[in-house]
Parts: sequence; C-alpha cells; structure tokens
Amino acid sequence: MSLQNKPLNVGKVGFVSLGCPKALVDSERILTQLKVEGYDIVPSYDDADVVVVNTCGFIDSAVAESLDAIGEAMAENGKVIVTGCLGKRAELIRETHPGVLSISGPQDYQSVMGAVHVALPPKHDPFVDLVPRRAADNDADIGIKLTPKHYAYLKISEGCNHRCSFCIIPSMRGDLVSRPVDEVLREAEKLAMGGVKELLVISQDTSAYGVDLKYAPRTWRGREYQTRMKALCEGLSELGLWTRLHYVYPYPHVDDIIPLMADGKLLPYLDIPFQHASPRVLKLMKRPGAVDKTLERIQRWRATCPELTIRSTFIVGFPGETDAEFEQLLDFLDEAQLDRVGAFAYSPVDGATANALPDPVPEEVKQERLARFMERQADISAARLEAKVGTVQRCLVDALDGELAIARSMADAPEIDGLVQVQNGFEAGLRPGEFVDVTIMGSDEHDLYGEVDFRD
Repeated sequence: MSLQNKPLNVGKVGFVSLGCPKALVDSERILTQLKVEGYDIVPSYDDADVVVVNTCGFIDSAVAESLDAIGEAMAENGKVIVTGCLGKRAELIRETHPGVLSISGPQDYQSVMGAVHVALPPKHDPFVDLVPRRAADNDADIGIKLTPKHYAYLKISEGCNHRCSFCIIPSMRGDLVSRPVDEVLREAEKLAMGGVKELLVISQDTSAYGVDLKYAPRTWRGREYQTRMKALCEGLSELGLWTRLHYVYPYPHVDDIIPLMADGKLLPYLDIPFQHASPRVLKLMKRPGAVDKTLERIQRWRATCPELTIRSTFIVGFPGETDAEFEQLLDFLDEAQLDRVGAFAYSPVDGATANALPDPVPEEVKQERLARFMERQADISAARLEAKVGTVQRCLVDALDGELAIARSMADAPEIDGLVQVQNGFEAGLRPGEFVDVTIMGSDEHDLYGEVDFRD
C-alpha cells in the first residue's frame, strides 16, 4: 500500500516473539487479529505506539531472555503489553518491570487485544465498521505467518495431560485440548493453497491428539476422519505436502503411522523426546521406562521404514543420576543410533516437582556428562550422515547464499536439524520453496554437501 493510500492515524504496534514453535503460532494469531482490526505492525521500538512481547517461561534461561526482552522494550518504548508462558508468573514480571501495561498467559488472545484497545483505542471508520471482521483464530482465515512462505507450523492441540517432574508446561498451558480434526485439515488445506510445501505438526503431545475429544469423527472432503493422530496423518497425506511430526510421545500406537511413512504419505521423520535410558531415572521423571522395548520398537520401525530419521532430546545430570545410569544412557545412544539428538544439563525450573528430589548432581559433573554425551552423539551423527554420501536426496530449498542454495532433506526440520548445502544452487537457478534432487558429495557432524542432480 502506498503512503498516499494509507489510512491516517493508524495505531502502530511493535511485536517481539520468543519461545517455541507453539508460541510462534500464538504470535501469528495475535498479529493476524491486529492486522484485521487495522493496526500497523512496525519493526522498530521508535515507530511503535505500543509493544507486545510474547514470552517463554519454561526454563531459567528462557525466563531471563523474556525478562530482558521486556526490559529492552520498556527502555526503548515504555508502553509494553506482556503475554505468553511467562505471563503465568505475573508477580515476577511486575517485580522486575512494574510499569508494564498488561500481563496475560499463553493463547489468551482476547486479553492481548483488550490491552491493545486500551492503549490504542480502535479508530472509527464509517466506511468499513459495518463490515463484519473475521477472527484471527477462525480456521477459515490463515492470516499472518512468521515462517517463510514454503513451510508452516500446524498446531493441533494445546496443553498436556502428563505431569513430568521436570516440566511446568501444564501449569502454563493447561491440560490437553485438541482441535477437531476437520478444523485442522481445513487449515492445512488453506496453507497448501497459499503455497506451503511443508507442514510441521506441533503440540505438547502429538501422540495424545484427540483423546480429550474421545477421538470424535468429523467430515472433511466428504470423508469421515477420527480426531486421532493416525487419521489426521491420513488426511494430511491427501494434500501432497511434506508432513513432519514433532513432539511425538512414545505411545504404542506410534507404530501405526510408520507404514504411512514407508508408503511415502508422511515424511519418514519422528521427533520423540526419550529424555533418558535409565528406568529408575525415567520413573523419577515420570516418563515411560521400558527402555528394552523402546530399542525393540526402533528396530521394528526401521525394518518397516529404512529411511526413517529419529530425532530426540535428553536430560543429563537429573537429580539422583548415578555414574552407572549415565553410562546406561551412553549405551542407549550406541544401540539406538539416533540420527539427531539434543541434550540439556538439568537445571531446576521454578514450580517443577523435580526440585524436591534428593541427591542433586553437582554442576561440574552435569557439564562434564553433557560434554561426553554430545561427543558420543556427534560420532554417531557423523557416521549416519557419511553413509548418505553418494546418494540422491530430495531437498526443499530454504534460501540462497551466494553460489550456494541452502536446503533441507527429508531428515531435516527447520531451525533444529542440519542443512544440505547445494554447491551449484545459484547456477542451477534454484529458488526458495522449490524441491530439488541433490547428489550428496560430502558430510560432517551436522550437514550434507552436494550438487543438483540433473538426471531427470
């Protein structure tokens, strides 16, 4: 829109989005509603009449980052509305930054908009105010995306029914609340129509999708689907997109979706946070503890779908973790041969029940174990990537960087996994959002390197 055609005196809102992909989806919905109501979204504190900060509050470092972001917005602008997970700890925010205008918790879009209305009352426009406005969270209107055009996060539920001892997510986001399957599928369909090539399915517990709705059936495109993970995946496969599953809790029914991956209906990729390999530590974490069965299942999954990529996260130095239990974790890595792994040294989270467990591991021991863990996994990852040298990998281009195209294979989720650097990407005329077959010529601990395969 040109400056001449812009409405006069439009309220200007700055926006800071922190945290996980689930928080990113919350930010997209708030931004969409702001745009629907005629507010301008501006990129600097100086231009903004008010700033919204969507916070994270899961671990201490995230809390510190959120408080710093609020402080910066207060210093640079002075009018700040706070929302998100840290909003559940309003007393901490008020103690640190008493001048904030409003505080609300995650996915509380109505409170955010109410605070914006108080700070920047909507201007009456007699020409358009009689036209009904569409809500940001209406699945008929996708609205603003904060990801590149060619991929999008698809949030299928909120909250979690588990009470892992190290986690405070349920206290922030509540118990599991699933979206009806037809609503999710319609949103996915509209994303596909808008140019999205890859869907990243997210929730707090993707495997539990629909349990709160008793797997109620709904109709989409003339066919009935249950509100259940497998049925959702079957519906998403009809769109012909890359569909990637995140935050999959290792329930037995995860086995049911592996054949869909083998048949090319889903990306052969599972993001499963195993967290540890010691049955005793897992019990203290209030996580599933049948490690032998987990290894057997991984073997079965790979027998059914040899291309399967498994990514996971682990916590080392959990209270009471012994040297022998840490060695058990290293042995699990050797046996499981996971493709992608992240790890964290345990740190207390305010409000987590694990804080009361006896025998905390000294900080220097935690850091030494973390270093050993990551060194062991680096060798595994490097070997698994080296095995792909000489193969042809289907990739999705994310960006251009000089002569290179930066892409991802089916094994690589954005932001958290590796990349495929296509050496002749510019020469081949590649563009972001395009699929390309790449001959892999080299690898390291994280990334692959190759050239466009022109055989087609």
